[in-house]
Amino acid sequence: MNIRYPAVAGSFYPESAEVLQKTVNQLLKSAPVKPCHPKALIAPHAGYKYSGEIAAAAYNTLSDMANTIQKVVLLGPSHRVPLRGIALTDCDTFQTPLGDIPVDPDALDKIFTIPSVTISGQAHAWEHSIEVHLPFLQQMLNAFSLVPLLVGEASPEDVCEVLTALWGEEETLIVVSTDLSHYHQYEKAQQLDYITTEAIEHFTTHLNGNQACGCNPLNGLLLAAKQHGLHLTTLDLRNSGDTAGPKDHVVGYGAYAIH
Repeated sequence: MNIRYPAVAGSFYPESAEVLQKTVNQLLKSAPVKPCHPKALIAPHAGYKYSGEIAAAAYNTLSDMANTIQKVVLLGPSHRVPLRGIALTDCDTFQTPLGDIPVDPDALDKIFTIPSVTISGQAHAWEHSIEVHLPFLQQMLNAFSLVPLLVGEASPEDVCEVLTALWGEEETLIVVSTDLSHYHQYEKAQQLDYITTEAIEHFTTHLNGNQACGCNPLNGLLLAAKQHGLHLTTLDLRNSGDTAGPKDHVVGYGAYAIH
């Protein structure tokens, strides 16, 4: 078995399974519960003390879907390895302190021949943008398989093509991992993130990296959601100055549900 082991346990979130489970439960309890049977979620990927409360607002929408969702397509930006296209993992299991999650081989076979799709174990090995979401999914869902995709330089159409191939029915959940603005003064970040949120709510597909570090997977999801005639609800919009950091150098976080 080829396992992708946790890379940021002990830094972005607790390494102890017991402490991690308690932490995730506390974050979920502190966030509003708005069940809406989402087809897709957009949630942040910083350390839990910074963005965990905002991510919890997204994952609480799954409160009555534990047995419905069987597959999660999780897309994040590649922070450490430059990528052209969309990278599959070469592992068949992703591990967190809460246990192992099988990678869905049938889903990977479905998209392997798409021109924008590649394989990069190196890109996945130390990337946090996918990993930090897994404990929330493990807490909210019962057994599910994972389709982890790292997105580099890829057009909205490239990402949309992959998502269309994996779209499925209510058994498939799509999650895009992204933070919003980076390293502005608190008030400036609020203004920028509000503008970005308005663009997301209007299914804009030309967001850039200054607005959202996961702009490429996000643009592709918004294109696919628009094609499917779906709706979007903003669940939370804050920044690190609201949670655990100083107000002179903040990172923005938003949680959104597409349904």
